[in-house]
Amino acid sequence: MIADLHNDLLLELHWRRHRAGEEDVFARTWQPLLEAGGVRLQVCPVYVDLSRQPEGTLREALGQVAAFHAAIRESPSQTVAVRTAADLDLVERGGTLGLLLALEGVEPFGYDVHTAGVFVELGLRMASLTWNRRNPFADGAAEQDDGGLSRLGHALVDRLVELGVVLDLAHASPRTFADVLERSDDAPVLVSHSACRTVHDHPRNLTDDQLQALADRGGLLGLMLLPLVVDPGRPTIDRAIDHLEHAAAVMGVERIGLGGDFTARLAAQLPTTPMPGDALLPPGMGLDAALEGLSGPEHYPALEAGLRARGWSEDDVAAVTSGNVMRFLRRALPS
Repeated sequence: MIADLHNDLLLELHWRRHRAGEEDVFARTWQPLLEAGGVRLQVCPVYVDLSRQPEGTLREALGQVAAFHAAIRESPSQTVAVRTAADLDLVERGGTLGLLLALEGVEPFGYDVHTAGVFVELGLRMASLTWNRRNPFADGAAEQDDGGLSRLGHALVDRLVELGVVLDLAHASPRTFADVLERSDDAPVLVSHSACRTVHDHPRNLTDDQLQALADRGGLLGLMLLPLVVDPGRPTIDRAIDHLEHAAAVMGVERIGLGGDFTARLAAQLPTTPMPGDALLPPGMGLDAALEGLSGPEHYPALEAGLRARGWSEDDVAAVTSGNVMRFLRRALPS
């Protein structure tokens, strides 16, 4: 069983459903891929074009939320929207794919903290404050002056904690990372898709101090499975396992999971759009970049095989591929 903390599949579902007029998009496209890879829990983030004005980002975000709920309706006997810890029972019993709604950056809120409550009513259970760039609430990983939470960001963190939303520190600047940990007391926090800066030095990756701080809060690291953070020079499954082994050494094996962020299919299926300069991609790398033998969720068995070949026990493989995430969410989600 695989529990994946990050896959931008809503981008494709929304485009094909609302722009191309297609029906049963999830059931025909991503669902078979997830099933082939053994994925039983998939976190589905809403990510919007940040060049739009706030009203445009809100419309786009709501369209992706609608695509999320359409995916559930397409296969009501095989999928469930994960809102509570009890919903995880259906996932773990088998035969049901759990989808959990998240936000990758809160730009759709504009300057309004209270919009968070609307998204929670729509099923939101996890949110990051930023993508790579600065917004009214916080600074992202691409900013150079180490800004953190704004006054409005402090208020939003308080509101998200009050609403029971899991705080995702992916894409955060170092100062934002530290500010959120300090502000959120003992609320559940994780990093849904990143890697280890000691293994590959990149602004999107976490230092050992950050990994330890996350572990001290009972948080999780979801390993992002893209060359960008794993190693552009050696984009292999073995190199990804290097990150898992380093994170396990720093945090403990019980604090790591998977956050694939597979973008190769999106690059192939969606109309070509220019990548923003603050995407932090190396020169010449595009959204179609993928690890060798691991370009989508259907290839997760290759990662499991790689872990076993490196001497990982069956218990540790099960913990990293699903058990740690499921345990974390059981504590974090409402009952």
